[in-house]
Amino acid sequence: MKIAKLAVAAAILAATPALANEQVVAGATVYGPQGNQVGTIVSVENGQAVLDTGKHKVPLGVEMYGQGETGPTITVTKDQLNGLVDAQLAEATAKRDAALTVGAEAMAADHAALGTILEIDGDNVIIARGGDETNKVTLLRGHFDATDHGLMARLTNAQIDAALAAQAQ
Repeated sequence: MKIAKLAVAAAILAATPALANEQVVAGATVYGPQGNQVGTIVSVENGQAVLDTGKHKVPLGVEMYGQGETGPTITVTKDQLNGLVDAQLAEATAKRDAALTVGAEAMAADHAALGTILEIDGDNVIIARGGDETNKVTLLRGHFDATDHGLMARLTNAQIDAALAAQAQ
């Protein structure tokens, strides 16, 4: 499952009082406003507690959790949280798909130039690396995101080179 970043959920959950909360630990069951289970915290690190709803793994700041009688609480239900993540993922997918066009320039995950999109065949995106049509690589649609900096692959050039080298053996 993907870990989704939740700007929308953060705004909704911001109403949760910031408490020192010893209940926010890996393995803890998290409850919603009506006392129903929302999910389980799978990890806590660097001020983030990753909440697994069974559908999504959602990183939320530890300050977003309240203290309850049975464990940590948040101010949304499981269905509301899953709906927020689903909507955010759908928006990101639509933005990515709109940016994936023939002729578009793509960059690698480390912000280095990757190349120009030559062709899109279903989920396959054929890139001319460095604009060189003799140096092609095919990545999957899911390997890309539309960012504020443009179309970006989720892989670095080094990772692509290593995968190509391993494939050639």
